[in-house]
Amino acid sequence: MASFDFFALAGRLERRGEPFVTATVVRIERPTSGKPGDRAIVTLDGSLHGWIGGSCSRPTVIEEARAALRTGESRLIRLSSEPDERADREGITDLSMTCFSGGTMEIFIEPHPPRPRLILVGDQPVTRVLAALAKTLGYQAFGVGGAPADADQMIDSLEAIATEAHPLTAVIVATHGDHDEVALEHALSSPAPYVGLVSSPKRAGSIREYLKARGIDADRVEGLHAPAGLDIQAREPEEIALSILAEIVQLRRTTRLFAWSVAAGDQPEDHGASAPGDAPETAVDPVCGMTVSVEGAAHTHEHQGETYYFCCSGCETRFVADPESFPRAS
Repeated sequence: MASFDFFALAGRLERRGEPFVTATVVRIERPTSGKPGDRAIVTLDGSLHGWIGGSCSRPTVIEEARAALRTGESRLIRLSSEPDERADREGITDLSMTCFSGGTMEIFIEPHPPRPRLILVGDQPVTRVLAALAKTLGYQAFGVGGAPADADQMIDSLEAIATEAHPLTAVIVATHGDHDEVALEHALSSPAPYVGLVSSPKRAGSIREYLKARGIDADRVEGLHAPAGLDIQAREPEEIALSILAEIVQLRRTTRLFAWSVAAGDQPEDHGASAPGDAPETAVDPVCGMTVSVEGAAHTHEHQGETYYFCCSGCETRFVADPESFPRAS
């Protein structure tokens, strides 16, 4: 893939608020088909776009990319048919690639989660302060329903909350009774793990009852942060906004609500979180021992009533020629 295609795809994913992982070949020991500077992008669904060497390396790179997206930490991996015997080398993970041609590749894998997002419903002093604080903390501020004019982006309607929210989104509703209930219905039906309402405790109780009567999932209603924010005895709009952001930060750092858990097929521990899919089922290549994604596998072969999956055409060809020579198939 040409470099401009690489950066164009990265830019599109970033603008759409979709997480991705970059994989860059940084060092090789010949013979390898990958060369230093070769790069690829792995998207949330496990698709690899670009070039980081032959087909043997792709499943492992995808697996390591999904793991990096889950943890949020970059990693350097070494792919070789003869892994380095030195154990626990700091900063590098040695992985065996038995179908390699004998060379070695070192690949730097870096996750790129989207910026956390605030969706602010209502143009009130609290939401104006939240829009300003969001920029300081690196959040994107989206406004909807007459929201603050200095938000990064405006959403056309309350219905659009469901499409603009993602698993790193917090929705704060502050319309002072104008359309709190309708906004909350849409927010609680979205993937946003945090939904908060700026209100008094009494009004918060009545709104919870209304939402339950409307058939909104009871767990989601109970997870509504109303009144929104940590109890720091806040009174002024600036203090209330601070308490709300503090609560969001606390949840991000102490729970798994704000996470792309689909990257490794994990399920969130806390109610209210959602992940845009499940990890694909995997199988072991009987020839080289690599883990292969079953969904969309390009190389398969049925033997004695069982389907086998392969990382590349080379492994498939070797297996078809003599299935019984591979212990995993006997």
